[in-house]
Amino acid sequence: MCRRRRTAALLATALLAAGLAGCSGGAEPAWREAAPTQAPKATTPAPRVPAGSAPSESFAVGVRQLKLNRDGDRPLPVTIWYPARGAAGGTPQRSATAATGRFPVVMFSHGLNGRPDDYELLLTRWAAAGFVVAAPAFPHTARGTDTNVLDVLNQPADVSYALTRVLALDAKAGDPLRGRLATDRVAAAGHSAGGVTTIGLFTAGRDDRLDAGVVFAGTGLGVGTAFAGAAAPQLFVHGEADEVVDYASGRAAYDRVPWPKAMLSLPKGDHGRALLTDGAALRVVSDTCVEFLRWTLYGDAAAKRRLPDEATRGGVATLDDHL
Repeated sequence: MCRRRRTAALLATALLAAGLAGCSGGAEPAWREAAPTQAPKATTPAPRVPAGSAPSESFAVGVRQLKLNRDGDRPLPVTIWYPARGAAGGTPQRSATAATGRFPVVMFSHGLNGRPDDYELLLTRWAAAGFVVAAPAFPHTARGTDTNVLDVLNQPADVSYALTRVLALDAKAGDPLRGRLATDRVAAAGHSAGGVTTIGLFTAGRDDRLDAGVVFAGTGLGVGTAFAGAAAPQLFVHGEADEVVDYASGRAAYDRVPWPKAMLSLPKGDHGRALLTDGAALRVVSDTCVEFLRWTLYGDAAAKRRLPDEATRGGVATLDDHL
């Protein structure tokens, strides 16, 4: 118990001092995580998803809400974007009919003082590429809540709970997503405090259903970097000019990953405006993530081969590739 309190206190002190925020735009004091003292241990060497091909077409996007509550006192409204029937492009259509097929699921965690809709530009691109993206709004770190940074430690369990409920829709009679979810192909992703949450799902709160992870401006502080379980490839994305979560902290967590991994670095990137506003950086980040998810969740080897070119297109970013 004492160790847990010390870990929580350390997380709170660091995050509060940094002003870690999902949509931070101003300059904040940076913080650093201690460098690892031991090399990570290797685990299962290869992705578990069998070889296959991702959809080549782009989909229209539907959106819906799922009201969840863990343990009766942790409300978790979930926004779900999904491939829909109709012409691709345009704005997401509420409760649109789902496209034909079974689509992998990506759980996305927002940053401190953020909300799922803040990331709609990014997440709808993923849905249009053939993924169901489910993003809970956390009860104590979403905008409009008490903004208790300590609660980040509870969020990996929130995501696992929400994942269970989302996957159950595939077998729920009458649900619009019945028969549309590839329940054995799941990834987790998140930004800032949501990146911490995502790392936690592969370390202290390991969810064995996860096949891959995408970490935006994240660090292992509070959840550790003892990556565990079967191999789950990881893609880290970090701005080298991040004013909130120091680039070296993200790199330190990345270096601890014992599985296939890559790190997309944006030399001019800050804490995350590239995720929130349309532009060259968003397109590079989104397209790189899509190719990564196509490879890890669809087993699409061609996507893996395309990924380095997408990552370095236009000189916006560099890629450390160990996939």
